[in-house]
Amino acid sequence: MSLSAANMSTASPFEKLDPRTRLLAACALVLVIVSMRSLEGQAAALLLALAALRLSGLDLGLTGRRLMHVEGFMVALLILLPLTAPGPAAFTIGPLEISQRGLSRALSIILTVNAAVLSTLALLETLEPVRLARALASLGLPARLVHLLFFLIRYQSLLREEGLRLIEAMRARGFAGRLRVHTWRSYGNLVGMLLVRSVERAERVDEAMRCRGFSGRFPLRASQPMTRADAAFALVLFTVLALLLTFDRLA
Repeated sequence: MSLSAANMSTASPFEKLDPRTRLLAACALVLVIVSMRSLEGQAAALLLALAALRLSGLDLGLTGRRLMHVEGFMVALLILLPLTAPGPAAFTIGPLEISQRGLSRALSIILTVNAAVLSTLALLETLEPVRLARALASLGLPARLVHLLFFLIRYQSLLREEGLRLIEAMRARGFAGRLRVHTWRSYGNLVGMLLVRSVERAERVDEAMRCRGFSGRFPLRASQPMTRADAAFALVLFTVLALLLTFDRLA
């Protein structure tokens, strides 16, 4: 969830909040969004997520391009679900019957997924991974999971560089990807070699950490107390979510 400088157009007001507040707010938003029952309520949740995304200062165009893979799945769902779900037909297109239940269900999933993803991005996209890991630790997440997140943050770029070096070595030896058995065998060997090198690097890192006296716990700074801004944000968020749920139930 790293943030590139190009994805921020203005400073986010969420930066003034404690990372724990932002993390809990994102969880609360997602829980409320997935509990919505009506299309009207889900549409309102999507509008709220878009407003939060705008307020966060993220570049909307770049964020939209990053979500294209999600939207591609949503388009496939919108096409297939109305054709396969049982129930009365909303309308027909030639020999195809578009199920009213399937169409409603597809729209519900699309609105819910987009609202959840956009609200999470708005609150957490500008939060550095290390601060996120520290917030998770201070909220009581198991230490092993926090350690895994720290290592993932630190070594994902190293593994990516190792994979690129292996691909460059293959190309230097005349490899060219084609639809044939040799290509898939070569990719399998590439994945296997990357796993082997990952295990070797992990062993070296473990030995280096033990030599430096690692006792199984990362030293973390003491958590700062919540501020008035966090309390005010929590109150506003609680009010908005209560209104959103009330509108959903009455719709």
